[in-house]
Amino acid sequence: MALDVPYRSIPDMFLQRVAASPDRNAIAGPAPGDSGLTWMTWAEVAGRTRAIAAGLYALGVGNEDRVAILANTRIEWVLADLGIMCAAGATTTVYPTTEPADAAFIVGDSGSKILIAENRAQADKMAGADLPALTHVVLIDGAADPAATVPQLTLAELEERGTQALAEEPGLVERIATTIEPEHLATLIYTSGTTGRPKGVELLHRGWCWEAVAQSQLGIMNPDDLQYLWLPLSHSFGKTLLCSIIHVGLPTYVDGRVDKLVDMLSVVRPTLMCAAPRIFEKVYNKAVTTAQEAGGAKARIFDWAVGVGRQRVARQQAGRPVSGGLKLKYAIAEKLVFSKLQARLGGHINALVSGSAPLSPDIAEFFAAANLPICEGYGLTEASAANFVNRPVQIKIGTVGQALGDLECRIDEDGEVLLRGAPVMRGYHNLPAETAEAFTADGFFRTGDIGNLDDEGFLTITDRKKDLVKTSGGKYVAPSHIEGLFKAVCPYTSQAVVIGQARNYCTMLVTLDPDAITGWAADGPLAGRPYAEIVASPEVQTMVAGYVAELNSKLNRWETIKKFAILSRDLTIEDGEMTPSLKIKRRIVENNFAAEIDRMYAGQLAEI
Repeated sequence: MALDVPYRSIPDMFLQRVAASPDRNAIAGPAPGDSGLTWMTWAEVAGRTRAIAAGLYALGVGNEDRVAILANTRIEWVLADLGIMCAAGATTTVYPTTEPADAAFIVGDSGSKILIAENRAQADKMAGADLPALTHVVLIDGAADPAATVPQLTLAELEERGTQALAEEPGLVERIATTIEPEHLATLIYTSGTTGRPKGVELLHRGWCWEAVAQSQLGIMNPDDLQYLWLPLSHSFGKTLLCSIIHVGLPTYVDGRVDKLVDMLSVVRPTLMCAAPRIFEKVYNKAVTTAQEAGGAKARIFDWAVGVGRQRVARQQAGRPVSGGLKLKYAIAEKLVFSKLQARLGGHINALVSGSAPLSPDIAEFFAAANLPICEGYGLTEASAANFVNRPVQIKIGTVGQALGDLECRIDEDGEVLLRGAPVMRGYHNLPAETAEAFTADGFFRTGDIGNLDDEGFLTITDRKKDLVKTSGGKYVAPSHIEGLFKAVCPYTSQAVVIGQARNYCTMLVTLDPDAITGWAADGPLAGRPYAEIVASPEVQTMVAGYVAELNSKLNRWETIKKFAILSRDLTIEDGEMTPSLKIKRRIVENNFAAEIDRMYAGQLAEI
């Protein structure tokens, strides 16, 4: 049955939302000193959005003209994005961590006419680049540079121009909105990818409006909830949530300062938070290692509580009733242990959502045991980010849930997941050959992921098609499955990368969480030593070897890790080893740590 989408475009949806609930809280940012939240109502959001839209229109932005945003997640990002679309333009998103050469490539390749930059340092990434389409740079923070090659103005000055334009034509934004069709371009998001040059994904108003309505049917987003949105808005996961905020009228705190996340959770006290698995892994690591380091009765109580919680989850997953005795034990476990973990996340969480990378089933089970069930989902930038997700009322751990709305899914003969429907992209910007290759003859998008559907329509992703490892013995190995298992087994893990393509056995690169391993070392002879020295010590090598042996006990013989290397530093976005959405770029990792890999296959590291 076709999904009923009552909007022509995002501006249409936005204007309807403003009319329906002008005085309700819309978005908030941190109050001075992080003492609380500073809210904007939908009417206030509309006032600034209209001014930005009219200002951009005055600068010559029209239908499908690209305007780039190069900034961190903050309220002004949301306002700028809405303003661009209400001027009939299309937002080109650029991660604030993007290196100057790549940032300039994206602005140039997209043909963006205007760049909205967070500050002069971000604007300076365009210095020296050949950008013939770029006519103006708008700065969110700081003063404009009067000597800039491309004329600059501040966001406040842009809004002043817009206010003047609206004084001359009060209905300007409404008039523009009537010209925007479902098939018009709304967003151009460049996939950071795991290899090669980024490709611009053309996403339409049709798809984003579909996402807003489809997500509202999940039972996760409600107008009485409070969402904490810290995800990069340059990424499709963050962008798709903005659409739901508008359709549902979901009050949302917007703050991209990841280093403030834990502190602000107790201030914001959200009921909903979406995140990449790395956030949940860090919470898990902290909980487990804190209990282990406490030792004695505290460690025993923690282990007992987790065991009780896992028993409860096992019964729930099997569709069996939870006995009275188990309910009583769980009530005690929640009071003694799990309530503290719930409080660490603000104490009011109703729903957690994980996406952008695989979540270890064991870690998902741990959170469910703590009465903090995670609704894992799946999607791609090319399909507007949200395609499958577990519903709170029916979570199948280890799957990414059922399809949203009327999205069609088919599993190809080689196991590849194929998708067709409204949220799928128009194509790759200026890349007709790559666009043609991405679709089947009957219009299904080739996701590049391997998976399977069960009888109830729950999708399980086993690995990326290109990431599957085939050993020299002819056996296929799914790296992400093994890596996820290891993260659950070893609570000190930050990242794990399985190696084995065309090799006669599998090995693994490991990085350890700096906070967790420093805490582990605090009471011993390694206390106070730098990270690189701690992880190179015989004590840590022995500890990790024990965890690898435990991992191997859960694997088929051909999947087992014969050797491992603990790296002297963590993988980073800055070194090109991870995408901004925290996916591992395997080929770059293998290239950067080729010497360590070669040693594992040259007999210079002891076998497990």
